[in-house]
Amino acid sequence: MKPRVLKLFAQLDPKPEAIVIANSIDPHLDQTFFYLFDVPAGLFEGSIAIAHPDGELDVFSSPLEAETAHEAAKRDPHVAVHVAGRDETAAAARKLLGASTDLALNFRELTHEWFLRLDGSFPGAKWTDCSNAIRKARVTKDANEIELLRRASEIGSKVGREIPGMLRAGISELELAAEMEHQMGLHGASGRSFATIVAFGPHSAEPHYAPADTKLKAGDSIVCDFGAYYHRYASDITRSFHFGRRDDEMKQVHETVQKAQHAALGAVRPGVPSKEVHLAAAQVIDASPWKGRLTHGVGHSIGLVVHDGWAYGPTAEDPLEVGMAITVEPGIYLPGHGGVRIEDDIVVTKNGYEFLTTAPREYVEVPA
Repeated sequence: MKPRVLKLFAQLDPKPEAIVIANSIDPHLDQTFFYLFDVPAGLFEGSIAIAHPDGELDVFSSPLEAETAHEAAKRDPHVAVHVAGRDETAAAARKLLGASTDLALNFRELTHEWFLRLDGSFPGAKWTDCSNAIRKARVTKDANEIELLRRASEIGSKVGREIPGMLRAGISELELAAEMEHQMGLHGASGRSFATIVAFGPHSAEPHYAPADTKLKAGDSIVCDFGAYYHRYASDITRSFHFGRRDDEMKQVHETVQKAQHAALGAVRPGVPSKEVHLAAAQVIDASPWKGRLTHGVGHSIGLVVHDGWAYGPTAEDPLEVGMAITVEPGIYLPGHGGVRIEDDIVVTKNGYEFLTTAPREYVEVPA
């Protein structure tokens, strides 16, 4: 992955002698390890990757995943794999780097325990934080990353089309979430990219609600926010439905959210301050009877994690760039009644954007 190592160093001035990326114990794994080391499976707990300014990469793997690491290195002449136990890794890194003192760390993901171990192994080292450089490097995707995101989004889109057929009176939020996750697995996902959100009725007015034993009944609005991992890359899609007898207000809310998303997408193009995408959606919602009921930023980057280090809202000045993979997810939330959110994954192109998620977005009323 030499191009990614070089891309990362290009964000740094002055450049350190090396960048050290250290994994702790799951879930405290630094996904930049997998950004730089293209290994298809494994946790690599306690492992570290050392990136060098010339694009070369040294990986210290535990014996638990040594075979997988060596197989991955065979496909990349710029990667060298070393095997060391967890208690030996810091000392092995010191031996490799010698008297290097100008070293960079990803402060945003590094555990305090790992820092103390590295600091003890490199007396006198000057540690600099490269987390912002990592964010800048990872926020735009290469062709291989976009293809993996597309595959993950295809899985999410298939499940989005299948949700209406899963709805039945009496099913619980937890049961529906389990069925959705099962279908993602059948369609090729390696796992869910985050905890699936299924919210019925008034619960759908809470954007980050956690599903419970609540049963679906006629008249409920439904929000399903979910995503799949495919070869470590994530998708993130939200679709909203209505179950049973028509609710004219929720239908109008859904149509307003759809218009807001369309307006936001119309603002997407390279060079545009990202806040303009949010403001385009907010303008539509604030011109409706539900002014002020968009209670969150309209999107975030996606990649090796579902919230891939960058988000945008009404004050975000960062310009959109070709290759950014982001969500566009306006919503309207009516406490005590229900909510609607429509979320899609897109990639910014030189002419605008390309949808990665493709499930229907229109209002769907499922017979009870």
